[in-house]
Amino acid sequence: MSGERRRLNAGRVLAVKDGELTLQRAGGEIETVRVSDPSGSFAAGDLVRGGNGGSFEVIFRHPSGDWPAPKSDGLRFLDGSLWTRLSRRADLLEHTRRYFREAGFLEVETPLVVQSVGTEVHIDPTRALQRPSSDGPTEERFLVPSPEHHMKRLLAAGSPPLFSIGPVWRDGERGERHRPEFTLLEWYRPWESLEAIFEDCERWLRDLHGAPTLTYQGTSLDWRGPWPRLPFLKLLETRANIVEPERLSPEEQLFAFVDRVEPTMGQERPEFVVDYPVAFASLARRQPGRPQFAERFELYAGGLELANAFGELTDEPEQRARCEADNEERARSGKETLPLDEAFLAALSAGMPPSAGIAVGIDRVVMLLCDARTIDEVRAF
Repeated sequence: MSGERRRLNAGRVLAVKDGELTLQRAGGEIETVRVSDPSGSFAAGDLVRGGNGGSFEVIFRHPSGDWPAPKSDGLRFLDGSLWTRLSRRADLLEHTRRYFREAGFLEVETPLVVQSVGTEVHIDPTRALQRPSSDGPTEERFLVPSPEHHMKRLLAAGSPPLFSIGPVWRDGERGERHRPEFTLLEWYRPWESLEAIFEDCERWLRDLHGAPTLTYQGTSLDWRGPWPRLPFLKLLETRANIVEPERLSPEEQLFAFVDRVEPTMGQERPEFVVDYPVAFASLARRQPGRPQFAERFELYAGGLELANAFGELTDEPEQRARCEADNEERARSGKETLPLDEAFLAALSAGMPPSAGIAVGIDRVVMLLCDARTIDEVRAF
């Protein structure tokens, strides 16, 4: 039948016993087959192809007959569930692209190697060496930690709503939920408020899962909307038991949130964190009438931080001042200062329309929807 997957009678030998071969077929399926010639010479690790009547030929003979070798990466690929998760990941990426294209967004690709990555205090960039021309010298560049600056340059140039899906890099980030290279989805709406991004985010994720409940690591989450919006300082009061959290320094607030609040987030249903103090504004604008707070939210589900969104700052002098303040903070913290992205700042000075945008960690979304405990479980490498 057209479109039907062709099943190949071939695979890798995992075990040989009593005239039977245990094979791992392409895609991770494991099956035991009887061979017509039980006296044939087969060993674990061999690649075999079947013929008629249960005959098999060895097309690659493993050098040791020991598969997988102890402590080898091959152990990872014996887990057939890996291929199920990678297939699910591919489906989710395809669904996401279709969703945003049908919603009127344009997908764009932005540079991966750049001269400036911004000055965010809590992000350390990954350096790269590049020769921009065949007869020129090697120059130091950076692997991009986000496509944000380039996408905002497109907004200033008059773009429609935009989205991007691709790899990004952040140095020194490694753990069960972090990798120095990961996949980021970002989208932006010109002439729209942060409320539009709230709606986009919830609709997309609910459409992506397509069911009223979701089970993650043994906990059932209510996936129905609307999802609650919880103020940052109020969370410090109610979940970290801090009296008058506004009296804490930004560093103390952040430490308390990460240490005592974050593990509680999104344990019954997805939850938005809103009303961040302006000290955590980064590239977000101040709230009209409440300048002590930023137009920013983060989304959590199952204890995973999934998304970070801004009502975008479009004022070039304020953005430049924030970048310079970031570099001062980096210096105080013993970190290197970083070059300002003058092309991005020039785009703001030329006039970027009021806009809102969001960054979503695709790997963590896949973790959630595949019920995977670690980020390594949802990536091929």
